[in-house]
Amino acid sequence: GDASFREFYRIEKGFSSSIIVLAKKDRFKNLLTYAAVNQILNNNGILAPKLLKNFNNDGIIEISDLGKISFYDFIKNKKNKLTKYKKLIDIIIKLQKIKIKKNYNLGKYKIKLQKYSLKNLHKESDLFFDWYLKFYSKNKKIGKIKKILKEELNKIYKKIYFNNNTFVHRDFHASNIIVKKKSFGLIDSQDAIIGNPLYDVVSLIDDVRIKLPNSLQNDLLKFYYSKSKLKRENFQNLKNDYDILSIQRNFKILGIFVR
Repeated sequence: GDASFREFYRIEKGFSSSIIVLAKKDRFKNLLTYAAVNQILNNNGILAPKLLKNFNNDGIIEISDLGKISFYDFIKNKKNKLTKYKKLIDIIIKLQKIKIKKNYNLGKYKIKLQKYSLKNLHKESDLFFDWYLKFYSKNKKIGKIKKILKEELNKIYKKIYFNNNTFVHRDFHASNIIVKKKSFGLIDSQDAIIGNPLYDVVSLIDDVRIKLPNSLQNDLLKFYYSKSKLKRENFQNLKNDYDILSIQRNFKILGIFVR
């Protein structure tokens, strides 16, 4: 399982295997959108599971199996992380070169990628107030705390510099990247969105699962800057969005994990 309303089962057939994905809720998003985004990734030279069988009316699809070794398992005890992380930055840059279409087709189904907005940012960070804050604080002033923090978040969200015009995986972290021989594949892609170019960069290098030293984070951000379509921009604009989206993402994660 993961943080979604899905369950995953590995079917092993001799030396080959596949994955059954079972969705108890939000079947369109958790099965069809997931399969469609995987198809977009594969069509753009990024390794992702392929749809093998579609029984979405029964809440089930079968997809190809990328393997059991996540990037988290692969990297957590390695001392020299920079080189491997640079390869993942290269994948983010590949993602950001995907041409955005109005609709994507998966057989008879049309899939439309949503565009991030200020409302989205607040909806996600509100998970912190709805779940984390209520769970951990018995303080009667909880409403006042929420009001103050939401006002501050609103101020900083309005300072985001870059437009939402980039393909974003939206959950690009170490546990959603699978190591397959010398390649890296992506899973958990159903939340893909058109958003800020720094969002996936934040997900990867300011990951809550693997705390990278600040110096390494800065080196990776500069590496992204040197290779991305933003290399003619002022670096401080990238750092600005990186820091704001890091705050937003951590608020969201705290809420989701408590939920």
